[in-house]
Amino acid sequence: MKMEQILAEAPKALSQEQREFYFENGYLLLESFISGDLLKELQDVTQSFVDKSRACTVSNDMFDLEPDHTADAPRIRRLNMPYRQHPTYWEFTSNSPITDVAEDLLGPNVKVHHSKLNFKWSDGGEEVKWHQDIPFYPHTNYGVLAIGIYLDDVDDEMGPMGVIPGSHKGEIYNHYNDKDQWVGALDDKDFGRVNFDDVVWLKGPAGSVTVHHCRTVHGSVPNSSPRSRNLLINAYAAADALTISAHPYPGPKINHIVRGKEARWVEYASEPCLLPPDFSAGYSSIFAAQQEEDETLAAD
Repeated sequence: MKMEQILAEAPKALSQEQREFYFENGYLLLESFISGDLLKELQDVTQSFVDKSRACTVSNDMFDLEPDHTADAPRIRRLNMPYRQHPTYWEFTSNSPITDVAEDLLGPNVKVHHSKLNFKWSDGGEEVKWHQDIPFYPHTNYGVLAIGIYLDDVDDEMGPMGVIPGSHKGEIYNHYNDKDQWVGALDDKDFGRVNFDDVVWLKGPAGSVTVHHCRTVHGSVPNSSPRSRNLLINAYAAADALTISAHPYPGPKINHIVRGKEARWVEYASEPCLLPPDFSAGYSSIFAAQQEEDETLAAD
C-alpha cells in the first residue's frame, strides 16, 4: 500500500504528524506509550521466563543464552517468539495499542511476522551490531516494520536502540562477511559509508515504544549500567507484502492477520533486496551470527 493511501486513512493511535515523521525519518519514539496494568503484566510474565531459564544450560528453541548464563545469575540474550510462549504476549501482539500503531503505518490490512524479547543484562549485556531488518526476512515490498516496548526505564548507559534517520530511503547493505558467511550486520566496507554522526538514541521510561522501518539502519551498544534493559519486539507487515525466503521461526501464527483481511493483490517493490541464507531449519541467533560464534550460519 502506498504511503499516500496509508496517510489518507484515519489514524487510530498516532497523530498525522507522527505518521509523516515516520515516513520521512524511518523511526518513531513514543514515550510512556504503554503503562499501568498492561505494562506490569508484561513485566511479570517476562520475569517468569527469566526464572524458567535458570533450568537451562544451553540455548534452545525458546532461549538464546549468553555464554556465562547460570542458574544463579541468568543471562538470556533472547526469548524467541514470545507470542507463542504465553497468551499475554500474543494478546499484546495481536490486539493492543501497538497493533493500532502498526495499522496506522502499514494500512488497514496487517499481519504479524514474528516476535522476540531481547535482554541486555547489567554490566555488559551484549551489543547488537548495526544492521537492517529486511535482509533477514525479505518481502515483496517494504511495508514491514518492527515495534518495540521497553520493559525498563532506559537511559544512555543502558544500551538504548540507535537509529540512523532517513537511512530507510537509502540502499540495502551487505550482511555477509568477506568469506560469504552470514553475519547479520553491515560489513566493514558498508559500515564506513554510513554517517553515524546522525545517530539518534531512543530512550525513555518503561513502557516507551520504538518503531523502525525494515530498511532503517539500527543497532545498540552494550549495557554498561547496573540495571537490565529488556526490549519486547513485534515485527509486522502489510498484508500485500509477501515473504520471499523461509521463515526463521517456522510454526504457528506465521503471517497471521491481526488487522483487516488477507490481500488479494501483491505489491512488488522495484528495488532489489539482499537474500539471507536458507533459514528453513530455523535461525539460531543474531548474536551468534554477529559474533561469528556459529560457523553453520555460513551461506549454503
